Amino acid sequence: MVVHTTDRLSKLRALMKEREYSFYVVPSEDAHASEYTSESDARRAFISGFDGSAGCAVIGLNSAALFTDGRYFNQASQQLDENWTLMKQGFAGVPSWQDYCAQQTKVTEKVGIDSSLITFPDARKLRELLYVQKGSYLCGDHDNLVDQVWSESRPKPPCEKLFVHDLKFAGMDVSEKLKLLREAMAKAGFQAFVVSMLDEVAWLYNIRGADVPYNPVFYAYSFITMDKAYFYVDEAKLTPEVTAHLNKYVEIRPYLDIFKDANECYLSHVGVSTKTSWLIATSFGEKTVYPIVSPIAQAKGIKNDVELKGMKDCHVRDGAALVEYFAWLEEFLQSGGKINEYDAATKLESFRRKNEHFVNLSFETISSTGSNGAIIHYSPPATGSAIIDPSKIYLCDSGAQYRDGTTDVTRTWHFREPTDFERQSATLVLKGHIAIINIVFPKGTTGFQIDSLARQHLWKWGLDYLHGTGHGVGSFLNVHELPIGIGSRDVFNTVSLAPGMVTSNEPGFYEDGHFGFRVENCVYVTTANTKYQYAAREYYALKDLTLVPHCKKLIDPTLLCKEEIEYVNNYHAHVYDTLSPILSSSAKSWLAKETSPL
Repeated sequence: MVVHTTDRLSKLRALMKEREYSFYVVPSEDAHASEYTSESDARRAFISGFDGSAGCAVIGLNSAALFTDGRYFNQASQQLDENWTLMKQGFAGVPSWQDYCAQQTKVTEKVGIDSSLITFPDARKLRELLYVQKGSYLCGDHDNLVDQVWSESRPKPPCEKLFVHDLKFAGMDVSEKLKLLREAMAKAGFQAFVVSMLDEVAWLYNIRGADVPYNPVFYAYSFITMDKAYFYVDEAKLTPEVTAHLNKYVEIRPYLDIFKDANECYLSHVGVSTKTSWLIATSFGEKTVYPIVSPIAQAKGIKNDVELKGMKDCHVRDGAALVEYFAWLEEFLQSGGKINEYDAATKLESFRRKNEHFVNLSFETISSTGSNGAIIHYSPPATGSAIIDPSKIYLCDSGAQYRDGTTDVTRTWHFREPTDFERQSATLVLKGHIAIINIVFPKGTTGFQIDSLARQHLWKWGLDYLHGTGHGVGSFLNVHELPIGIGSRDVFNTVSLAPGMVTSNEPGFYEDGHFGFRVENCVYVTTANTKYQYAAREYYALKDLTLVPHCKKLIDPTLLCKEEIEYVNNYHAHVYDTLSPILSSSAKSWLAKETSPL
């Protein structure tokens, strides 16, 4: 749905003129650099009308540009009105939004941004870029111009109650986590460390919340010295249980006191994450803060034994729910039933809600029929969503939050007879998926280095997909857990894959206006039993967590080699053996059919 933005842009430009800004930047993220935000922080969506999870709006006095990546080209082109120019990042000749600002400004002109919504490293780079290229200036506001335009209609900030994440699920006590952090601080020469990422605060203190839809996190900061820890949160969110839990480790302070305390801090070496905001950095003093890849992000990414067991357990329950759903859906459609995409997603959720430890979905279900499947992050509207057409491809990308883990799985189905091209392209995607799960790699390998394995077979046919191959997955935390993952973006070259890490494996192919195909499993890194260990290096492998069959109608066995056929048959046998004892009789029969050997 297109949102008309003329009036909103007019009001914003009036405020820009008052501050003598030639351009104003509106990022997607909140003050904690979150990919997914609360409704009250969805400023870029409000000002542009585009509500995808990634993008940046740059508004000039006579222009408006929306920058986003390949996941959202189709969606953005449908949602942006005539005021906006869509900038397709990654295409030849399309600048980054930072380069665009530098290209468009003139000498002494000002570019405004809310300093809480840009990271300190990014602010430094942009400030230098503007000044060196054009002699223009980056101005960091402490308020937000979009909020002033939004005014009274802006949703209130969330204030959901927090709850303790039990040790039987967390697997590591808070005191042990603080000890590990302080060891990392000492090694780096830091007197203190600021924790600003929401999932890092939640993981560090074994607390969960519900401030951000689908992500069990909450708005908070923490400031840790070598002998003290401070926890900044809206105290209205605290329950007696949470307060008692936190009081064992921290001093609780009001959420915004982090800035007052930062201004009064006289330490000379304060560590911050590379995702910490410019506002936090200036509050402490830019010369006293040192951005690094957060040691918490690295520790959190490697699941401990309890977390990894929880991930395995929840994927069994989740797989059973998906099998029940797909079995029901096929029978319903084959008998002439009609259901739209949204109601189908709701039906899937009803199966998941029966599972032990279920809390919520991990993101809005992508339930898409036909051409809607080509919209990579499509969300079916509650009213007016398309009726699922059994003669077209149906793509379902979904996941759940359980107390013992987080799931994310995509399966693509055809309930009649696919075309040759649909079957061929789907099989090429599956070959890439198998190439990733079958890889053995040496210690030190990054997700950046193995991304092309998933694309190689598509490339041979002149095909590709415009998204990453995989993203890290949290343990009852964010379903997207960077910097872990597999892809061609620089972020995936910053952390090596290591045992205990969980990532998705999700290549795809999309033909705009016709269909989309994606296959996604969550996988975990484990040690590999190799015959040799060259240069005494450790070798690692990947293992599947997800347990859901692949659609055999969309597999062309003539395009698979012997090893690939063996993988599919072995995987299907494992799925059947694991899930069949806990399925209904109808779902068990359906699963037997879908997992029979190729």
